[in-house]
Amino acid sequence: MNGKIKYEFRAKTWQHSPPGGWCFVALPQTMSEEIRSMLKVQEEGWGRLKAIALIGKTEWDTALWFDTKSGTYLLPLKSEIRKKESISAEEELMVTVWL
Repeated sequence: MNGKIKYEFRAKTWQHSPPGGWCFVALPQTMSEEIRSMLKVQEEGWGRLKAIALIGKTEWDTALWFDTKSGTYLLPLKSEIRKKESISAEEELMVTVWL
């Protein structure tokens, strides 16, 4: 595992422009503020921050994206991950990310 800083949180999934839009979980506001204050210099284009995520038994390399409208980082949930973990919209999940 390459990530050095571990964050755990609970969040509900939501879908952008349903049906067929991407699904996400938003990191909590205070957690996002802490991450941005420490790691903003490591962001790539469009507020992208490399991460490793874990939901259930599924771990994958991914990225968090900073959403300027909400002031939080978003974790996209690819359909492959949603299928493996049987995740549906509006479901509350326990999420772990390493940055």
